[in-house]
Amino acid sequence: MTTRVSPGASSPVAVSLAELIAIGDRLLPSRLEAGRRLGAKQGGYLSRFRGRGMEFAEVRAYLPGDDARNIDWRVTARRGKVHTKLFHEERERPVLVALDYRRPMFFATRGRFKAVRATQLAALFAWQALARGDRIGGFLFSEERNLELRPQLGKKAVLQLLRQMVADPAWERPRHQPFEPKQRLAVTLQRLRRVARPGSLIRLLSDFSQWDERVELQLAQLNRHCELELVHCFDPLEADLPPAGSYRLSDGLRDLSIVTTDRDARWAYQQHFAQRRQLLEDFCRRQHARFMVLPSDLDPIENLSSVRAGG
Repeated sequence: MTTRVSPGASSPVAVSLAELIAIGDRLLPSRLEAGRRLGAKQGGYLSRFRGRGMEFAEVRAYLPGDDARNIDWRVTARRGKVHTKLFHEERERPVLVALDYRRPMFFATRGRFKAVRATQLAALFAWQALARGDRIGGFLFSEERNLELRPQLGKKAVLQLLRQMVADPAWERPRHQPFEPKQRLAVTLQRLRRVARPGSLIRLLSDFSQWDERVELQLAQLNRHCELELVHCFDPLEADLPPAGSYRLSDGLRDLSIVTTDRDARWAYQQHFAQRRQLLEDFCRRQHARFMVLPSDLDPIENLSSVRAGG
């Protein structure tokens, strides 16, 4: 049974190409046009690398191999030693959206599946990259497949990414399967590290199931040559139990009853999630990486400031 819906329809468990295209049409019409004009003239990003370009960066002592045309004669005369000008190199930054489609992402008790929310935000990231004149690519991973889309310029690259997100075989996955992801996150990130080009912005959207020291090692190595941003996707039930009472749960095949009246159990449950979140935040702080949160009951398009602020 397919979980996809007709174009333009809104579903808590599926995405459509029309919906993802509408994100760009609704939020970025003027900026997209401005971005296209900027991209037609020059790259829209001042890289961390320095060389010849459009914007002055600094002056340093002349080294063998430097372009003699960039010698700063005033500084040379003042300091008595040859100095050369350096410029920020202007280029289109590669933006790689890494999207987790493993089994735990297809869950929600409120709002939409974590995978749906992540796809919406990934689409927004793609449209924003187009507006800035950046190159956009994707890295989609699940139990069914790993797909790598090399960053490219233009609306065609955005549409290619959107189509691949909608067509990912994870959306066709039979509903009644074990919830635990089979694909190890650390192994996936090792592959991501091999395909990410230095200087890229990596925006990783995941619930970070299987977060461990090996995951931290792969991300730290990735962050050495790239700019890293982590987006933590979660359902409110994962952060806190519902109000005290008795609840019946079902996956369509089996039923389960839970009782949430034990105060100590509720506190322990909350602490488990808080500690896991703290691991993510501490890692990002150490690595000087950006951190965002994306709960399943929050529309990331309407509430982007809340997502960036961490809730």
